[in-house]
Amino acid sequence: MSYYDVLIVGAGHAGAQAGISLRQLGFEGSIAMIGDEKDPPYERPPLSKEYFAGDKSFDRILIRPASFWEERKIDMLLGLRVKAVDPAGRFVTAGDREIGYGKLIWCTGGSPRMLTCNGADAPNVHAVRRRDDVDAMMAKLDRIDHVTVIGGGYIGLEAAAVLSKFGKKVVLLEALDRVLARVAGEELSRFYEAEHRAHGVDLRTGARMDCIEVTDGEDGPRATAVLMEDGERIETDMVIVGIGIVPETGPLIAAGAVGGNGVDVDEYCRTSLPDIYAVGDCAAHANGFARGAQIRLESVQNANDQAKTAVSHIMGKEEPYHAVPWFWSNQYDLKLQTVGLSIGHDQTILRGDPATRSFSVLYLKGGKLIALDCVNAVKDYVQGRAHVISGAVLDQAQLADANVPLKEVGLA
Repeated sequence: MSYYDVLIVGAGHAGAQAGISLRQLGFEGSIAMIGDEKDPPYERPPLSKEYFAGDKSFDRILIRPASFWEERKIDMLLGLRVKAVDPAGRFVTAGDREIGYGKLIWCTGGSPRMLTCNGADAPNVHAVRRRDDVDAMMAKLDRIDHVTVIGGGYIGLEAAAVLSKFGKKVVLLEALDRVLARVAGEELSRFYEAEHRAHGVDLRTGARMDCIEVTDGEDGPRATAVLMEDGERIETDMVIVGIGIVPETGPLIAAGAVGGNGVDVDEYCRTSLPDIYAVGDCAAHANGFARGAQIRLESVQNANDQAKTAVSHIMGKEEPYHAVPWFWSNQYDLKLQTVGLSIGHDQTILRGDPATRSFSVLYLKGGKLIALDCVNAVKDYVQGRAHVISGAVLDQAQLADANVPLKEVGLA
């Protein structure tokens, strides 16, 4: 059995940051990173944006060059999937190997939530989570005209924007009454719906699909239409599914870790199992910017900052996780930047005019600014961060006045 002082399971943003931080803080023990893909760690957000659009090559989205890991003596065990964890024996089973550890950092993220209807397993039904997913779509683009995107979250909207740019006829189906319903206010949802429609996307909300029609052809079975509950048949050459992820925590939960929607961790990212940490998309934690609610955050910021918290604890520093959340999305020529969490807000303030395509939506709870969605409004994003952190009750008239810089907004 091979052994490592720190074993990192998962080779995404969280796993990469854990390995980087260990060496930056002077950790001299042995480190290995297990990844179930063949590639070294790479950035995930560009998969539905710049990489899909062909604006960035794969080399440009690597988190670090392949040589980086070798130079820092971090063994990359790629193409392996951990199927079991033995916390008593302090080893994991990956493929046909048993690998021992002193400390284990679980950074597995999640798998795309897929459809369960008939036809969902057709070869031209895709998710956007891995390089291979996007490569498979890109290889077919020159032979298709019609694409159906299922899901009006960020992944679905970003994919629709790229496909529209390529001149494809895109139908986007969102089951809820507006896009981004789970993460943003109605002002932002309606703005993005209008933008996509203006770019030719047939965007439908309250759209309930029934199944996917599959037809056998010369190249085998493929999805040829999406059938709706009302009987409509939407012809398609490709289906892209963006309806969220399922956290990859099966082996940890089976080993006895406490969890439900993800694996539960404390303020130092420790699971309930000894010497096992969990960080990133798969880790459910009490978040101070969600008023202490137990949540999972699916973001690069959270992955990186939780990895730093876990590593600091391993290195003997007790620094609780309390990083302000931030996100971003690029669609067409629009850059959306979000800071804070709008969960549970009881008021919104529109700052600026959406018609100018530069504005912000401010979210308040009990008079306190808890989050901002900033569209082509970098100054609001940068200056609003301090107010989200401070939790002060601010003058609402000044908040709504785009001519007053946010840094100059006074207390109520």
